[in-house]
Amino acid sequence: MNLRRVTGFAIAAAAAAVSAPLAAQNVAITNATLATGDGSEPVENATVVVQNGKIVAAGPGVAAPAGMAVIDGTGKWVTPGLFAAMTQLGLYDVDGVPNSNDSSGGRSIFSAALDVTTALNPASQHVAVTRGGGITRASVFVGPSSAIFGGQGAVVDLGADPNMVMRPRAFQVVTLGESGGRIAGGTRLAAQAAFRNALQEAQTAVGKADRPADALLNRPDALALVPVVRGEQPLYVAVERAADIRSVLALRNDFPRLDLVIVGASEGWMVASELAAAKVPVIAHALDDLPTSFEDLAATQSNVGRMVRAGVKVAVGGLTGGTGDQARNSKQFAGNLVALNKLPGATGLTWGQALATISSVPAEIAGFGGKAGVLKPGAVGDVVLWDGDPLELSSAPVKVFIDGVEQPTDNHQTKLRERYRNLDTSQLPKAYEW
Repeated sequence: MNLRRVTGFAIAAAAAAVSAPLAAQNVAITNATLATGDGSEPVENATVVVQNGKIVAAGPGVAAPAGMAVIDGTGKWVTPGLFAAMTQLGLYDVDGVPNSNDSSGGRSIFSAALDVTTALNPASQHVAVTRGGGITRASVFVGPSSAIFGGQGAVVDLGADPNMVMRPRAFQVVTLGESGGRIAGGTRLAAQAAFRNALQEAQTAVGKADRPADALLNRPDALALVPVVRGEQPLYVAVERAADIRSVLALRNDFPRLDLVIVGASEGWMVASELAAAKVPVIAHALDDLPTSFEDLAATQSNVGRMVRAGVKVAVGGLTGGTGDQARNSKQFAGNLVALNKLPGATGLTWGQALATISSVPAEIAGFGGKAGVLKPGAVGDVVLWDGDPLELSSAPVKVFIDGVEQPTDNHQTKLRERYRNLDTSQLPKAYEW
């Protein structure tokens, strides 16, 4: 037999195996402590049933269907897959190496037209590490760099397959405040003028082959902002101080269709009632307690708790730092918001509210309310079985399902751990000897 032909068949078969989607499993997890992710408190001795990639039942008193595979969750916790509100997963291998980092537009002549899906790498080890931490869905964004607009983000799943994009061009990102001011020319005045001009140019861009002679946006960027001014694409606006948040809310006076989401909001607690009245959700850092610039002088660890108490929908996340850089740490931040209740005078969250900031609320902000981040009938079959309270730092996932498919939780980090856990040092080279 021709060896080359056999090798070709083997390679083709291997490629088909990698690209073929895994079949969803029908499974029930029984006797576990259940947290549905909707803000309610956990309940004990509950069952979750996943069938054909969807949640069909979840709660105490639910019986596993006859003949279905059963996982005994005694002593364990079960939650929906966590949802990273904003991250740059899949956009870099080593963030300090420019050639492997596509997290921003750099010096590109384009900004709003940049589409994050063109650079996503589902095989990134950062995706595998995050999936192993219980994160199953995420909103991936492009960071603003050469212009105040970052580009069009996407909603993705972290399944171990090549098809990670759930919704392309899911939102647009813009930065104002101090960051936007630096990019636009050194002042908030320039950032606001550039921002309003961009929206105005987008309003007149449709149906015109030629751009006006005095247009500041190129045509692709102007067209990319058309869904924003029409309210068809959410606009994620990064601002921190209370005055800047009020300026963003005032945009609806001139652009009434804007679907706004505030990102950052270190001083959000100062305008919480206004955010709630405007029904504008917030993606906030969990525990900003010390000002790092003049735009967050009123930062407090009680920021998230006070906004939630005022009726604002708040997810934990941000453009930089915290969960944006390490999405799997989101459960630690959520747990800290619960612990905050023990500090005199502080305002934290209940356990259920804290879990919701990293599950159902970011899913709802991303346009998947009731479909992701919850364990309710009809939602996607994203389920995580934990060895303990998931908001405790010491707890870790035992099993992770995405769309009803059990996922691998190994990655480069776990392989290194196992390699060196009980390393035989007797055969090490002389260079390793002291």
